[in-house]
Amino acid sequence: MDNAKSGRAGRVSARRKPERRTRGTRVDLTVQYGTAARDMPTRDEFRAWVASALEHDAQITIRVVGGVEGRTLNRTYRGRDYGTNVLTFVLKESLPLAADLVLCAPVIAREARAQRKNLTAHYAHLTVHGVLHLQGYDHADDREAHAMETLETRILKRLGYPDPYTPLSHHG
Repeated sequence: MDNAKSGRAGRVSARRKPERRTRGTRVDLTVQYGTAARDMPTRDEFRAWVASALEHDAQITIRVVGGVEGRTLNRTYRGRDYGTNVLTFVLKESLPLAADLVLCAPVIAREARAQRKNLTAHYAHLTVHGVLHLQGYDHADDREAHAMETLETRILKRLGYPDPYTPLSHHG
């Protein structure tokens, strides 16, 4: 779960109309599928997850990628030569916020299997995690990590998903 402050993941999809949330937060969301991986979330699922974690107006592109693209982006923008589950590319820190979230499908699937987590719940967690990074949340030290994990858990429970930080035996 990483926050890449510089750079830009490829954006090629057409814009979607901004959507209103009940709290009045506007979300302009584009979802791109850059891989043929199976069992990926729908645009509506991504929209619900983003909306649940968003505190400010934002323009967000989510791109689900394969292993090669995920590894290349992580190496290029973070200097780490491996695929990671989610990268947040913050494009604009003033309102409305703007970011690209990159989710690496094979890494997420592998983690879900290894941690015995429901794949959809894991995607929900990583999407919420990436949206929180966009808004300045981080996990660089224990205090920040605890605050971010507590917020993630609260948001995911509100969405009907289990606590992503419970021991393996509690996930289905």
